[in-house]
Amino acid sequence: MKLWEKGINPEPAIIEFTAGKDRKTDLALTKWDIVGSMAHVIMLQDVGLISEEEKNGMLKALHSLFEWDEEGSLVIEKDVEDIHSQIEKEMSSILGTTGKKIHTGRSRNDQVLVDIRLYTREEIDKLSVHIRNLFIRLQDLSEQYKEELLPGYTHMQPAMVSSFGLWFGAWAECLADDIVMLAGARAINNQNPLGTAAGYGTTLPINRKLTSELLEFDDLLYNSAYASLSRGKIEMAVASALASVAQTLSRFSMDICIYMSSEYRFIDFPDEYVTGSSIMPQKRNPDVFELIRARCNVIQTLPNQIAILTSNLQSGYNRDLQLLKMLVFDAFGELRECIEIMLLMLNNIKVKKNITENSLYNTIFSTEEVNRLVKHGIPFRDAYKAVSEMVKNSSFSKTTLADYVHEGSIGNLCNKEIADLFEERMKPFINTSAAEFAEKMMKHVTA
Repeated sequence: MKLWEKGINPEPAIIEFTAGKDRKTDLALTKWDIVGSMAHVIMLQDVGLISEEEKNGMLKALHSLFEWDEEGSLVIEKDVEDIHSQIEKEMSSILGTTGKKIHTGRSRNDQVLVDIRLYTREEIDKLSVHIRNLFIRLQDLSEQYKEELLPGYTHMQPAMVSSFGLWFGAWAECLADDIVMLAGARAINNQNPLGTAAGYGTTLPINRKLTSELLEFDDLLYNSAYASLSRGKIEMAVASALASVAQTLSRFSMDICIYMSSEYRFIDFPDEYVTGSSIMPQKRNPDVFELIRARCNVIQTLPNQIAILTSNLQSGYNRDLQLLKMLVFDAFGELRECIEIMLLMLNNIKVKKNITENSLYNTIFSTEEVNRLVKHGIPFRDAYKAVSEMVKNSSFSKTTLADYVHEGSIGNLCNKEIADLFEERMKPFINTSAAEFAEKMMKHVTA
């Protein structure tokens, strides 16, 4: 069954190629296709295009399909092109002629668009919870080890005194900025395309504001032609947010790989959390973090993939856009898996103590000595030259750690302020499930 059939049997190879992996990808959209259809049905009755009795029957049938999907019994049959066609077929099977009215006033274009936006909104909201969990763990580690000193590096050379509190806290605040990116993508995504049809509207008297309210969109996607143009743009916004999170995870993983090495040994993990070698008995490999780094580096290519896929497309729908779904859908899953395994590892991390007692790191206290001289009235440049000379002739010896009092330093991490900032930035993420939407729609069934 194809929604566009006109009595001609299409060449099977054409259908197979054009469908691609869509049949599998579409299954992720099933529940949202049903929820979007329920909102559409409520609107059709509200504007007089179907009767109240028809609305009630269609909502009940759609709710039954939703339950089938929850049970795993709603599948795309072999001769059916996609999930949208399957649902329409099921509706016709259940309701006969009434079921055929489900597509009134919409195209498969805006049907797919609203499905993708509802799915993407849910995935963004779910990802925000995972990011918050990682943020909390990093802040907990920052507080737990705020007294443990650590060499801070620039140019991969020991530079100044740092701490595990500062290091863990830095990655936590990095996630606080990633959340801003994700919230921005959510805001762009959360506009209703339903009712724009194939990109040029419809002559039927539909009420797009009603479906926007029912589906809890922030607003309409107003211009019908822009609805098609938005394909690629919204995916780019989402991909950029995902890439930002991926960059954080990748760079943090690189730090961990270095800090686990024999030359550093700043951190470690229990034996059951590392891997070994088939030939070298001593090996303790950070495979988990290497794979997080690799998988997140791939996610960072996503904006470029989308840009290349969409950059030379003319306005209106083009079948090229079909490939966007798999790219973005897969990235959400990849990122969640990376965060989950990173949390598992961080729940078992071991931090080495007294690292800076090693004379190898004596010179990271040289800036401390410069500042101590400055506090005694010596001009900074003169103090710098004096200490530099001591370092040069190997006469510099480790000094005591000075007080760090300014905001964001090792003595004043401001973790509470960062946590407050993070929670404020979490407010746009609502996390309403498709099942909750379906139950709300069923309240429109009248006795």
